[in-house]
Amino acid sequence: MSLPTKRSATATASTAGTSTSSTYPPMKKAKCQAASAFSPLDYSKNGLHHSDEVVFDPSSISLDDDPKLVDYRPPPAAANLSRKKATLPQPAKKLVIKLVKAKPTLPTNFEEDTWAKLQSAIKAIFLKRPDSCDLEKLYQAVNDLCLHKMGGNLYLRIEKECEAHISAALQSLVGQSPDLEVFLKLVATCWKDLCDQMLMIRGIALYLDRTYVKQTPNVRSLWDMGLQLFRKHLSLSPEVEHKTVTGILRMIERERLGESADRSLLDHLLKMFTSLGIYAESFESPFLECTSEFYASEGMKYMQQSDVPDYLKHVESRLNEEQDRCNIYIDASTKKPLIATAEKQLLECHISAILDKGFMMLMDGHRIKDLETMYSLFLRVNSLEPLRQALSMYIRRTGQGMVMDEEKDKDMVSSLLEFKASLDSVWEESFSKNEGFCITVKDAFEHLINLRQNRPAELIAKFLDDKLRAGNKGTSEEELEGTLDKVLVLFRFIQGKDVFEAFYKKDLAKRLLLGKSASIDAEKSMISKLKTECGSQFTNKLEGMFKDIELSKEINESFKQSSQARTKLPSGIEMSVHVLTTGYWPTYPPMDVRLPHELNVYQDIFKEFYLSKYSGRRLMWQNSLGHCVLKAEFPKGRKELAVSLFQTIVLMLFNDAQKLSLQDIKDSTGIEDKELRRTLQSLACGKVRVLHKLPKGRDVEDDDSFLFNEGFTAPLYRIKVNAIQMKETVEENTSTTERVFQHRQYQVNLHSSSTFNKISFL
Repeated sequence: MSLPTKRSATATASTAGTSTSSTYPPMKKAKCQAASAFSPLDYSKNGLHHSDEVVFDPSSISLDDDPKLVDYRPPPAAANLSRKKATLPQPAKKLVIKLVKAKPTLPTNFEEDTWAKLQSAIKAIFLKRPDSCDLEKLYQAVNDLCLHKMGGNLYLRIEKECEAHISAALQSLVGQSPDLEVFLKLVATCWKDLCDQMLMIRGIALYLDRTYVKQTPNVRSLWDMGLQLFRKHLSLSPEVEHKTVTGILRMIERERLGESADRSLLDHLLKMFTSLGIYAESFESPFLECTSEFYASEGMKYMQQSDVPDYLKHVESRLNEEQDRCNIYIDASTKKPLIATAEKQLLECHISAILDKGFMMLMDGHRIKDLETMYSLFLRVNSLEPLRQALSMYIRRTGQGMVMDEEKDKDMVSSLLEFKASLDSVWEESFSKNEGFCITVKDAFEHLINLRQNRPAELIAKFLDDKLRAGNKGTSEEELEGTLDKVLVLFRFIQGKDVFEAFYKKDLAKRLLLGKSASIDAEKSMISKLKTECGSQFTNKLEGMFKDIELSKEINESFKQSSQARTKLPSGIEMSVHVLTTGYWPTYPPMDVRLPHELNVYQDIFKEFYLSKYSGRRLMWQNSLGHCVLKAEFPKGRKELAVSLFQTIVLMLFNDAQKLSLQDIKDSTGIEDKELRRTLQSLACGKVRVLHKLPKGRDVEDDDSFLFNEGFTAPLYRIKVNAIQMKETVEENTSTTERVFQHRQYQVNLHSSSTFNKISFL
């Protein structure tokens, strides 16, 4: 519909004194704009009437006032012709346009009629019925109301209509099915319907949401308004809310007990609580309380009925279930407090019981996987300290039995090594190489290994002697090196390292002098390890022993090439001499014996050679460490006997006699009584019996006599009889220990004296 207009305009001009007349070009039509925001199309659509009329009055427009409306420009040719005849322009007549406008008016009852259509549509949506009015017309109706500043009333009317239906829907749930699962499905359906309905209403009134709601403070969107109404009337129906929460909790409890549960239904309902903003107060608090009660009861029951490994597996399974539950339908905000609640009731409340009941059993059984489970669970509840203390107590209690039992001294070191290896594997595989647990193992081991002062240090030295001594069949160099590294770990723990040094040096001297070392490379490797641990001062004497052995080889080679050896040595005898530096080697008590003539001659010739080469030195023979290889003729065959020097002296007496008494042998050899009895016992009472003792017995008595065993036989050609030299005597052990104590006393006295001097000086 277009607006009717009447326009008339005439423009004339006359010039005085000329016959030329000109007509102005017609004016452009004046544009008129309606005062209303509606376009002409809008009026026609809404059935509005228009009676405005525009009248054009030329006398109301002044040409002087607006030169843009009338602009006279004569043609160029005419202008040139009339330059000389130009005259001043005459005053122009005024043209005036008058507009007569009337405001558009709305139809009678426009707001009520429009709302009636919208109300009918909203009711149809809530009642799930079809509506005769299409959505486009409904959307346009909301637009019209908003454009005419009626959005506020429309919002209130929609809110009131929604509230009535939402209240009725929730009231319909009161007194519904006593079956909680059926009731929960009804609630879920009610919630789903509301969401769908509010989305449809919002779609119709979208223009209201985008204009009035945005422009007006403290007014909710239609969606939020629907949620607020649902929350309000749910709180006004406590039976519905309580029954819903109870049903959800029952379903979760049944699921924990192993029954199936409709997880999609739970997810739908819990999202409803979250959307309504009542999740924390209405569901989370009672849920966590029920969870705490459930697991408190279950924890007590399982701790009484199950052993620790099974209980730990059950706890791990329960925590995984709760984690899975949070991932599927429990809100993410509940995950942390839920897991913490389960951990507290299943773990924190039973830490002491778990450790008392099963920790030692798991350690004794080397249950790596179960210990790993225990560690990971205890880590979750920050309870590693009780576990670490239990480990320390276990090490001390178990190790005490190994160290304090004197009957097990022989196996002490090997037992400690196995125990340490077991603890290391547990530490690496079960305790994730936790540094705190590593320190605990070290502290506990240091405590237990020093429960018996000095004895463990002595036994560690003897264990090394056994491993480094020749005769360990089936042990490769790599295995031997690995054993040395393990023993070195125990060495770090012992406090009496001077005791270890004394016994290690004594045993090393025997291995070197008697040729019993399994590997010189292994010996030097061990010295290097000790040097790394304790410094060069600790191994200085040990390294000096190796230097003496190397130097002795050179001296022997030089002696064999000397004129004394070529001209004076008796035939049939080969002799090797070790020249030892007194400060490097252990202290040996001097033992004077009567050597066979051949050996005395050999000693004198070597002494003459050595002193001629190294003047000013003094040689002192240590007969207790000498060893020989004798060729013996038996009726059943020739044998070679590897014997000590004392055994050699005794056996060579039987070249000139068939039977000798103890006193005869003592007088002929000059060997100290106790050492002689020990020597005779090794020859007549051991595994290899070169002599017969009369009467038979294990101990050598004063009246015993000895015969050469003519019936001796053995499968091997060379037979070792000098094992007695490698064995430590009680006197030797006591002497070594006493020397260590004397050295300690000297250090203490020296330190005290030094301190006193400093004090007096000050």
